[in-house]
Amino acid sequence: MNKAELINAIAEGAGLSKADAKKALDATIKAVSNALVAGDKVSLVGFGTFSVSERTARQGINPKTKQAITIEAKKVAKFKAGAELAAAVN
Repeated sequence: MNKAELINAIAEGAGLSKADAKKALDATIKAVSNALVAGDKVSLVGFGTFSVSERTARQGINPKTKQAITIEAKKVAKFKAGAELAAAVN
């Protein structure tokens, strides 16, 4: 499912116009992104939790040249599915 299909599903499921569903989805994505940038967790009970994790610097290998390289430390967004979502998928 891509973003356009998700907007259509939201519009149909909530009885909204596609324009309103797009605004709602964009606002939700922006709110989650802003919370993660601020270092907060976003927990949606029954769906899952979005959080930020820090990866430490580590050694790697450049597959093209086979030389050792240092991979910089960075922050990454994580999602952990909630119990209800995990049960629904299985």
